[in-house]
Amino acid sequence: MVKSRIAAVDVGNDALKGTFGKLEGKFYIPNIIAPDLEDRPVIGIEELDKKDVLDNIHIRVHSPALEENGVIYRVGNLATKSPNSRELDPGSSKSEEDQTLIMLFASLALDAVTSDAFKAKGDVIDANYTLGTGLPLREVKEGKDVGYRSQLLGSVHQVEFLVTPKYQGMKVNIKFDEVKVYPEGFAAYVNLVMDNDLKVINKELLDKQILIQDIGGLSTDVAVIRNRNVDDDKAQGFNLGVSESLEEIREEIRSRHGVELDSRRDVVDIITRKNDRHHIMVKGSRTNVHDITDHILLELAKKEYRYLRNVWSKNSQSEICYFVGGGSAVLKDYIKALNNKLDGFNIEFFEDEQESIWMMANAYYKLITQFALNTTQDSKAKVAETAATKEQ
Repeated sequence: MVKSRIAAVDVGNDALKGTFGKLEGKFYIPNIIAPDLEDRPVIGIEELDKKDVLDNIHIRVHSPALEENGVIYRVGNLATKSPNSRELDPGSSKSEEDQTLIMLFASLALDAVTSDAFKAKGDVIDANYTLGTGLPLREVKEGKDVGYRSQLLGSVHQVEFLVTPKYQGMKVNIKFDEVKVYPEGFAAYVNLVMDNDLKVINKELLDKQILIQDIGGLSTDVAVIRNRNVDDDKAQGFNLGVSESLEEIREEIRSRHGVELDSRRDVVDIITRKNDRHHIMVKGSRTNVHDITDHILLELAKKEYRYLRNVWSKNSQSEICYFVGGGSAVLKDYIKALNNKLDGFNIEFFEDEQESIWMMANAYYKLITQFALNTTQDSKAKVAETAATKEQ
């Protein structure tokens, strides 16, 4: 029997963040795919096997869960170089998109070939996973987590590496022993109150009523936490994220400066990088685009602030709101400025942008590890009980 490996995967609208095993495996892959040919040309001086795997993910995916089965894709950084690359569209549901599954399967297959967790038989690896993942609060409230989970369980999903460094010709058969789909707002709460050893930290938050505003690429969730659980009736999900604004910035840069950025990821980099923030190169000259990014992001921040004000007015006994997610890192300065000028709510951002970006994946890891631990303990208890009964 193949041993089940822990996988905690946040398929974010901007990028996939995945943690595997005992935290020894970790991947960050831009959520971009592009349909491709089987024998893609490799351009560059280096041989294929000397190139970075994460920059050259080229796969064929077979799965009964996919609407388009057996299609070949470039994934992540490699897809950004393709003219027909796809990013998730505003208004789409994460649980119903092939792209979500393709990203998930790609990350698991990469973990299977790069770790020592599974033995290969020739060019084939059979990989079993216990998966913790999540969906926006809105989709969970609509019951879409049930269908998403059932798509993954009970089937074998195969990823075949094509023109990919080191792993060309390898096939990974992915099977799930268990899949837990968590609402993203609750996951953020878990990350705030539990460390990687599953011990409670920030005890003062346990019995407080708190808000968590998770700003993603395509959606915003505002979770109301009371009595250590998400209040389903009060929690709200909105079809608004940073993706549309990033596209707007990308389009305005193209029309005003004639510069074509490959993806939204490039726009995020321009906005958040430490050096030369809000600058691009135009015909070899360093050019400031702060006027473009500023007015578009400020308008988005105003909308996000209205959500905060609306939810807080209906939950007036809330003590603090934590802003999480990749979108929060982009809008942090704008929301702080608005709050200082307007209501002065007690709000908190994570100064470490990486902590905010990885928060969901870290939370899923804690939750699925706790679940696996409890399952193992229950199994041992049943074995002991059966043995005791036989002895009698």
